[in-house]
Amino acid sequence: MTKPVTRSRIFVALDTVDLEHACRVARDLVGSVGGIKIGLELYGAHGVEAARRLAELGLPIFLDLKFHDIPNTIASAVRAVLPLKPALLTVHASGGPAMLRAAAEAAAEAGEARPRIVAVTVLTSIDERDLGLVGQRKPLAAQVQRLAELALGAGIDGVVASPQEVAKLRAKCGDGFLLVVPGIRPPWAASGDQKRVMTPAEAIEAGADYLVIGRPITSAEDPRARVERIVAEIDGAPVPR
Repeated sequence: MTKPVTRSRIFVALDTVDLEHACRVARDLVGSVGGIKIGLELYGAHGVEAARRLAELGLPIFLDLKFHDIPNTIASAVRAVLPLKPALLTVHASGGPAMLRAAAEAAAEAGEARPRIVAVTVLTSIDERDLGLVGQRKPLAAQVQRLAELALGAGIDGVVASPQEVAKLRAKCGDGFLLVVPGIRPPWAASGDQKRVMTPAEAIEAGADYLVIGRPITSAEDPRARVERIVAEIDGAPVPR
């Protein structure tokens, strides 16, 4: 699979309830990034209106709603968002093979315009101790791989996983399996509530297809300048300050 050029591999997470602010940031980033991510905060506050307004700017939309329910409900939920034409759509891998197949089959109904379905494995805010507290006794990396293989077998396009698991997932699942990676923190940015993190350059080197980056970009006075700095760091070019 041909890897996209660096800036097109960045999806900026617009984690806010302020739609006007989200639109301003997105408008500033047109031509600088591969797309924008709409998560539960923005979608919960503004619903389909958020997706429609942001899509009008021409940036691909990553609709990160993390669907997780019985197969029939998930199929209906996927069909409900198909008119928004998201490029990427998330479900939870832990929903099981029948749910994952239902999501993939519903997405396929959109034909060439279908979103690529990516399954969330283990959230990047979770570490080994947290995993044990919810009853998962496997090592965290093994749990991520197990869920990724489940998704692959169910016809899902790829997974969302932390950068620390990317290299093993790429080796196990192959080049055609999409790896969407949050938990990205440049060396000059705080990790915040993320526990399993890497720098953008490290994640790309490990085999990530797309990087999901939020606060290091959106908290800046000049988000576009932050993107350029990150792109330069990935490419090893002189870093704009």
